[in-house]
Amino acid sequence: MNKSQTSFENLNKNISQQKVNSIYFNNLKNLRDFEIYFYNKHLTAIMGPNGCGKSTIIHALACCYQPLSTSKSENNKFGRFFPPTTHSIWNGSDFTLTHSFRVKQEEYKKIKTRYHKATRRWWPIYTRRPARYVSFIGIETCVPQIEKENQESLISYSTKPLHDDCSKKTKEQASIILNRNYNQYNRHVFKKKEYIGVGYQTIEYSSLSMGAGEQRLFIILQEIIKAPNYALILIDELDLLLHDDALKKLLKFLIDTARQKNLQIIFTTHSQGIIEISEELDDLEIKHICQTETKTLGFSGTKSDAIYRLTGKQERPLEIFVEDDLAKTIVKTISAQLGMSKYVSIKEYGAAINCFTVLAGLLLNQDKNLNKKNMLFVLDGDVYRTQEEKQERLKKFLIGDDPKIQNMREEAVNYIVQFTLEENCKPEKFLHEIILSLSVQFNQEDQEDQEIIKAAKDIIVRDNSHKYIDDLIERMDYIKAVGLQKIIDLVSQSDQWEVFIQEIKKWLESKKENILEN
Repeated sequence: MNKSQTSFENLNKNISQQKVNSIYFNNLKNLRDFEIYFYNKHLTAIMGPNGCGKSTIIHALACCYQPLSTSKSENNKFGRFFPPTTHSIWNGSDFTLTHSFRVKQEEYKKIKTRYHKATRRWWPIYTRRPARYVSFIGIETCVPQIEKENQESLISYSTKPLHDDCSKKTKEQASIILNRNYNQYNRHVFKKKEYIGVGYQTIEYSSLSMGAGEQRLFIILQEIIKAPNYALILIDELDLLLHDDALKKLLKFLIDTARQKNLQIIFTTHSQGIIEISEELDDLEIKHICQTETKTLGFSGTKSDAIYRLTGKQERPLEIFVEDDLAKTIVKTISAQLGMSKYVSIKEYGAAINCFTVLAGLLLNQDKNLNKKNMLFVLDGDVYRTQEEKQERLKKFLIGDDPKIQNMREEAVNYIVQFTLEENCKPEKFLHEIILSLSVQFNQEDQEDQEIIKAAKDIIVRDNSHKYIDDLIERMDYIKAVGLQKIIDLVSQSDQWEVFIQEIKKWLESKKENILEN
């Protein structure tokens, strides 16, 4: 059998271990020529400006599957999330799911299933879609139960305490996340309506008296705890109504449970705090998306200031985009040494691949106020080192044979420079080696510099290149921003500094006279 043409009608009875690898949108609502990947983590957070298509992604994913015959999974059809209206009947919608699964002992890897609507109905028909347990938790769960209730007279419900394993775990986790020792978890019934209820200390109340955040947390926890292995959980606006501390605890619980049961949890969010939290959680991936005039762009592990720049205005005459806070400190130091700090805006874009996405986005937006000659993208110098490699990456985002696009690709590579490093060398390890060499090259009069050099000598081998600098900062008990600046100030005294920064310094010097005159 050709696995790319799998008939799910024959396989769904024994299908298991399902996983979404990616989903490509040719055209769906405002998502155009865009692919989002879900390879590495159990949790994926989708971020971006209002209207960029975050919810559309999880709505589409909800419709890709039919329920498992062995479970009470939701029956999500396109009509629920994409109802035909006088404004749109969704004809021309077209996207492709790449997914993997197992049928008995046979593995099916990266199978492509296309979903589209050309006339009156969506294809493939419902029974020919793959089966999976899918739970969608929408924003409607944020509406307090009292606002849905139309009963004005006495609501005299019957109460049943919940003691099953799922309910016990839900109560325990809610207590931890909200720092409230719940001693009861109940189900109340009134005229065929059901309400959840809780108690703590001497207080008892139902969802009619719950805060919206408390109510929604119980709903999310129940869904996660009852979900079977390899389920897909989709949550719209996970952070809504939750305090940052509660959100952090919830994310840790989601990760622990997802690992235990191999769940895939994908959620949308507007919380910038999640970016900081993700640095502490190694199984949470951030995906940013934004729109240009011609296509949708996606980013993995990028920083919010780079995204906002795609939709905002240029702040200072010169713009330099860098990978992380270390590179930002280096460029900041170069700018200060040249007396140009107040003219330079430095923004982080995160992972190296985002360099090409952000650059393509700025060019595709065709902002008339964008001075392309005054923007620079800096790579760390450990990947995408050659012009050919840079051109290949740009082709992924500046697609087509149109002469304008071809010229854009050729022009774009000129806006990218890098730190000067030997092949297979990371900037953090290189800077660490410079610090070690300083004690041999000259005598430091500054006692603090001597302490940094001494601390660096105790760092021999690290499994992650970032730790050569992070561990040094920790040993010196610095706040990170302060530590980075002190380390770079020290490194800048080395003869190797000028070689390391030469491309950035050369670019800034070429702009200096004109900028200062204006």
